[in-house]
This record gives sequence, structure tokens and C-alpha cells, in this order.
Amino acid sequence: MAKLVSKVYGDALMQAASEKGRVDAIFEEVQVLCEIFKANGDLIHLLDHPQVVKEEKIRIIRDVFQGRVSDEMMGFLAAIVDKGRQNDMLPILDYFIGQVKEEKRIGTAQVTSAVELSEAQKAQVTDRLLATTRYVKFEMNYTVDPSLIGGMIIRIGDRVVDSSIRTRLYELKKQLLNVQLA
Repeated sequence: MAKLVSKVYGDALMQAASEKGRVDAIFEEVQVLCEIFKANGDLIHLLDHPQVVKEEKIRIIRDVFQGRVSDEMMGFLAAIVDKGRQNDMLPILDYFIGQVKEEKRIGTAQVTSAVELSEAQKAQVTDRLLATTRYVKFEMNYTVDPSLIGGMIIRIGDRVVDSSIRTRLYELKKQLLNVQLA
């Protein structure tokens, strides 16, 4: 249900931003709002508190953001609270960010390697991803997991390329267990 809510509101914001030719400006505002909401979790909890009436919640949104965000964004935030979807605020904003990135062909890659990659290796990975995907830019996130033994795992959205030694050993083990001895 939360994904449907995020999609409906996120698509509505995307359509409104597109119609006004303000996708880039709204995108920047949404990124900042996400940081604010993530850093101030109590704000979402306050907005979602059942003892705070809707009008008070909208007043809180206006007090916090009026003059700091565009009128379009102010109206959008007030509409989310008015419809009682304030608990879905972050998923809605994250969905919008994802839609804009897809439209601009900006990919997000999570690269997990067994050892820390050098800058040259990171550049090689990025270049290879740009050459083999439809994206024109990547936001790269690197992590180290020594249990991989060697190689790396690359995740882009719901796609995974696993070239780790750990996975290769696991696959080899499965094959060996399936061998019939005569």
C-alpha cells in the first residue's frame, strides 16, 4: 500500500513540476527536504501524532517551511498532511527523486568489494557501467565486505552482478554435490 501511495503522490508531483517546467528546481527542493526529514525524525512523528489535529499539523508545516520552499512545494506538503499521508512523506519524496533520476538517466550503483578499491579501479568500474548501461551518469556507493574473498557485487536498482569468489565457490559446491558417482 505504501508503494502505491508513494507512486500516486510522487507521480502527481512529477506531473505538476513538468507542467510548470520546474523539474530541476523542485528536484533540488525535494532532496533538501529529504535530508531535513531524515535528520529530524521527530518532525514526522509529530505530524503523524494522533492527538495533533490536522489543522495544527498544516500550521506546523507552514511555520517550518513557509518562505524556505517554493509555493508549489508548500502546497504539496500541505496536501500530503491534509490527506493524512504525512507518515508516507519520505517514501513519496524518495519516489519523486527516483523518477527524476530515471528521467535524467542518472543511475545509482552499490558496489561491494572484498578490499578497498583504488581511485583508478573506481573510475574503471564507473566507466564500464556507463558503457554497458543506458545511464549517462552514476552515483556510486562503495562498501567493503571481506567475506566476498575476492571480486565484487554490483547492484543497480533490482539488477545484481555478482562476480565474487564467495559466490563462485558456492556455485562450485552446488555442482559438486550434484555429481553422481558411478
